[in-house]
Amino acid sequence: MPIDEDAIIEALREMRSKTKKRDFKQSVELLVNLRDIDLKKPENRIRELVELPHGLGKEARVCVIASGDAALRAKKAGLDVLDKEELESMAGDKKRAKKLAKQYDYFVAEAPLMPLIGRILGAVLGPRGKMPTPVPPTADFKAVVDRLKKTVRVVAWKAPNVYCKVGTEDMDDKALAENINAVIKVLEEKLPRGLRNIKSVYIKMSMGPAVEVKLK
Repeated sequence: MPIDEDAIIEALREMRSKTKKRDFKQSVELLVNLRDIDLKKPENRIRELVELPHGLGKEARVCVIASGDAALRAKKAGLDVLDKEELESMAGDKKRAKKLAKQYDYFVAEAPLMPLIGRILGAVLGPRGKMPTPVPPTADFKAVVDRLKKTVRVVAWKAPNVYCKVGTEDMDDKALAENINAVIKVLEEKLPRGLRNIKSVYIKMSMGPAVEVKLK
């Protein structure tokens, strides 16, 4: 059972009233503190991609790693593509690999290239949680990318908390509340004791104070 939507909206209104206007569009961020969970046990760790029903307010940056016909189709669809030749040219060049990792939020790759990607980019993308989502060479890359552009990465790996962006300040409160509950729903499914493993929930804007969402 997700968090009461009215409680989230009440917290969002308080967040807005306590946050100064800036000359840029601020992100709305979610922080969930966990309890009674041993993250030293691999089965308790969480690393999930959550599709937000109303998107992030600004699109995530996605790169397609593909070869041959798959790369051509992705380019024709207007997607950012790293082809096999470019990938191979990055072997041993950690500086370029790090620049690529910083440039994009997510990566999609045709499945047959995954071993090569692991060898060339694994040491850089792996620790950042950015290893590509593998898809068949015949996949509709645009559909996969469009879905990822509305997606956030939810991670509880070492510290007992989850942090992610759930939208931007220009989105209405109901849309933000539904995005927040999409994340909470996934946590409820993945945590050993569901919502009972959630200690507290906070929301904030990029440059504002954190406001607690009252849990029943």
